[in-house]
Amino acid sequence: MDSLPVNWEALDSLIIDFVKSENLIEDSGSPSTSPSTSLSPSSSTSSSSSSSYQSRLLIRQIRRSVEFGEIDAAIDLLRVHAPFVLDDHRLLFCLQKQRFIELLRKGTAEDRESAINCLRESLAPCALDAYPEAYEEFKHILLALVYDEEDKNSPVVSEWSPRRRIDIAGLLSSVLRAHLCAYDPLFAMSLRYLISIHKLFCFRQGVPSPISDLTQRLLLEDRDPPATPLESSYEAPPFDEVDIQALAHAVELTRQGAIDSLRFAKGDLNQAFQNELCRIRLDDPMFDELVHEYCVYRGFVNFSVVDSPGMQLSINDDQSESGQLSKNCSTEVGDGNTKLSGSDTSASQVIMEGSPESNTNLASIQSTDTEERYPSETSYGDCSTSGTPQFEKVLQKNKCLRVGETNKRKRWRGRHENTEFVSGPTSERSREDLNDDTTMLKDQQVSPKSCFLNMMKNREDKHELVLGLKELASRGMTEEVVEEINEMDSNFFVQNPSLLFQLKQVEFLKLVGSGDHTQALRVACSFLGPLASSHPDLLKPLKETLLALLKPNEEAFNDRLPLCVLANTLQVAIGRRLGIEEPQLMKIIRATLYTHDASRLDVDMSTDGSSQVTGSSNNRKQEDGSPTQSSARDVGCDETAILKVMEFLALPRADAIHLLAQYNGNAETVIQQIFA
Repeated sequence: MDSLPVNWEALDSLIIDFVKSENLIEDSGSPSTSPSTSLSPSSSTSSSSSSSYQSRLLIRQIRRSVEFGEIDAAIDLLRVHAPFVLDDHRLLFCLQKQRFIELLRKGTAEDRESAINCLRESLAPCALDAYPEAYEEFKHILLALVYDEEDKNSPVVSEWSPRRRIDIAGLLSSVLRAHLCAYDPLFAMSLRYLISIHKLFCFRQGVPSPISDLTQRLLLEDRDPPATPLESSYEAPPFDEVDIQALAHAVELTRQGAIDSLRFAKGDLNQAFQNELCRIRLDDPMFDELVHEYCVYRGFVNFSVVDSPGMQLSINDDQSESGQLSKNCSTEVGDGNTKLSGSDTSASQVIMEGSPESNTNLASIQSTDTEERYPSETSYGDCSTSGTPQFEKVLQKNKCLRVGETNKRKRWRGRHENTEFVSGPTSERSREDLNDDTTMLKDQQVSPKSCFLNMMKNREDKHELVLGLKELASRGMTEEVVEEINEMDSNFFVQNPSLLFQLKQVEFLKLVGSGDHTQALRVACSFLGPLASSHPDLLKPLKETLLALLKPNEEAFNDRLPLCVLANTLQVAIGRRLGIEEPQLMKIIRATLYTHDASRLDVDMSTDGSSQVTGSSNNRKQEDGSPTQSSARDVGCDETAILKVMEFLALPRADAIHLLAQYNGNAETVIQQIFA
């Protein structure tokens, strides 16, 4: 699976959009990107993004206030910025109940008197018209006046539970997100979806996840509670069963849960899909750390340590240098031989313009065909070049090249919480809790400062060298790349012959494009031919490369190997040679795209022809005379039968078709057998 190709440029675009949307870089300018990654937003897009960011900040502040028991502060924020929430008496009743509990929790006589006033003035009137069961709940919560928080056997122990705060905070977040259209950036939603699909696939296949140590910490187990529709929405016209099942299986909902989600979204499948994805929670500090590591690796932000709450730099270098630093975010992805098919569909359409049925567009993050045909045979051994005269000489030449590119990089500012929405002073208890969490996180993730600073210089030099060579390759200056790598490490191309072939291939095509066929053939005879002789897998690419001699000069180079792919392959190979592993985010992307594609392939194979009634062929035999197993395409499975089995048994579509295939497409027989 490590060798699966990835379209770095598509991923770059998604990640840069994420860091800009979340204001994680110091200014609003676009980080330095390759020519193929144009990310300059229009004024309208920028304005919309800023509005969404402010709304997300508001939601975070309200969530934090409720989670820390500051209900009055949350109500004040809602009254000023989102009064529609308080107009929903169901939500207002929920908040007032928690406010009553929090006043009692403080324990003073004054606060107890305030709690009784809350009962009289707020909670009792709200209970009368919140919902039918509200008055019974009101009478039940009065018991909190008699049974205190320490009584674990009391009938109101659940009302005292801190879990109640989290549930209310999550419910408010779900409602606010939908009403304010404050959805997370595309990359965050896509990653949630991919990881969810990956975990479900591994569970159903009974195989261990190669990235479980990352995903278990990155994707939190608890989801925000769903935003329930108003009673008037229950009279909405019935939804298309295909939409219901698509939503249910895309985000693991029951059928009724999918219907409620569609009701809340007024039948908008795309909006319902986004609402459900955003209910899945990510560990924000860890997510930011993985994104920061990626941005440093790709040269978008400066190589520096940032003391921002909940985020510390963790470059996944070799173990001798990183030590504790990368301990909390390190994993290895198992080997795999299956390649993902490419796609030209824009990844930006996955969530914002698509639906649960269009999730296959995620394949655009996969790499182009060229990278798949010429995989780099990188060495995973330790490198002893750092500190040698050759290394320093190449590094010095590289620094001259990188001056302009380095100046374009942005400074990583991290996730600094905005306090402009706070209507009153932040409670000291909340502030202390946050500071304690941040301090503990720093202690866990960062090695002693003196040790860390000692290794920074050498690691930064390595990154600058790799980025400089990548820049040369992206400009087509492959002769200089080969010269500098040979000067630094004469054994590199011995262990990476396919990469040398690609570099010389570019040189050959450039010469053909300029009309210098004599020199081009000299390169082919000196390098491409001998490499293909020693490595038969390069013989086919050699033949295809020589065909450029038959084309007009101006077409010879432009139609061949994309330089961005070569530059990315080179960066990975040289980085590993210097002890700089790929960002851990790449391990997640590769593994989840693999299982996403495998899951889609299984469904496609199972549903091929399922919408049409086909004749049964259970008695068909193979050419060797052995009987074949019946499949969905061999059995009469019409759409009505499939939906009936899916609905009654709450099964995925592929499983429903598999069962129908065993019972000649008869839905009634399947259901009877299951419940027999």
